[in-house]
Amino acid sequence: MGTAYPPLVNIQPSSASIKGLVCFFYPFGRCPHYARPDMDVGTFCALSRVVIVAGKGGVGKTTMAAALARMASRTGRSVLIVELEGKSGITGAFGLTSDLGYEEIELQGAKPGLGTVRARRITPDDALVEYLEDHGLRRVSKRLVSSGVVDVVSTAIPGIRDVLVLGKVKQLEREEVADLIVVDAPATGHAITFLTSASGLVGAARGGPLRSQAAEVVELLADPARCRVILVTLPEDMPVSETIESAFTLEDKAGVQLGPVIVNATDPVPEGLERSAQEAGAGTGADAALLTALEAARRYRLERHAISAGQLERLARDLPLPQLLVPALPVETIGVAETELLATALAQAVDGLAPEVPGS
Repeated sequence: MGTAYPPLVNIQPSSASIKGLVCFFYPFGRCPHYARPDMDVGTFCALSRVVIVAGKGGVGKTTMAAALARMASRTGRSVLIVELEGKSGITGAFGLTSDLGYEEIELQGAKPGLGTVRARRITPDDALVEYLEDHGLRRVSKRLVSSGVVDVVSTAIPGIRDVLVLGKVKQLEREEVADLIVVDAPATGHAITFLTSASGLVGAARGGPLRSQAAEVVELLADPARCRVILVTLPEDMPVSETIESAFTLEDKAGVQLGPVIVNATDPVPEGLERSAQEAGAGTGADAALLTALEAARRYRLERHAISAGQLERLARDLPLPQLLVPALPVETIGVAETELLATALAQAVDGLAPEVPGS
């Protein structure tokens, strides 16, 4: 079943972005910074070589990055996951206990019809060491980093940390190290700064290699064939509000292509709860106190679903992006089996998007 989209006249933008406002008055596929919902899994995975996954802390951003990688690997593609924050559950999602470092590790080997999944971590210090080594300063690079020069430079040049990291991502994309690079980005508050720092540095710097690096990062972010951003949210008030605001800000300030919004932990439609517990239990001899407790549980379940459904409607009304709905899993940790289930749910959601009309 395809995602239902609201009439444009009902959309209430939450950003003053002129570019964002203009986009709201174009049908899907004609706005330059919003993705058309005409895709199957193979097409979806081929839209961009870099997918940056961002979302409010606690919405399952890292889990969704792992599920996206698993889903893409099912199409035979090689995938590289790049983790940035140092608190990743990426390895656990693929059944490993080791932590990520700067060097790549294999999370999933190649099998017939299944591509590889590798992962690595990139930090500003690591990116600076490599940057200095590439510019002929190999002998002093690690000494400079260990002396705290990154902190000094980052204070003097705002945004340089993010530009260094994104510059490394840009390099990996250019070198075609994988068919798809999935970046597990910082939480949305930092992600906005992370994705807009390069354009700020381009405007502030007059020239030199650092400005060139920032300009190349801006080119990466602005090219939808190379990069797009997927926001992850929960069907709850605060995450939905932050997702809507972040989408407008990113489109306006970073100029990135926005993919479908992943709504994690969605609540399935309750079944078998149409009748009250008293009605269903009439004539069964069930204890009245038990029926009262069951009715309270029924009402609570229906109210929870109504709240979740209401947030999905608000998200669709205020942000005209297709939604990929992923169900909640009743587990505390995400392992291989859970990642497989989530990848399947994502694939089904992608396949359920509106099909492309021939000749359109």
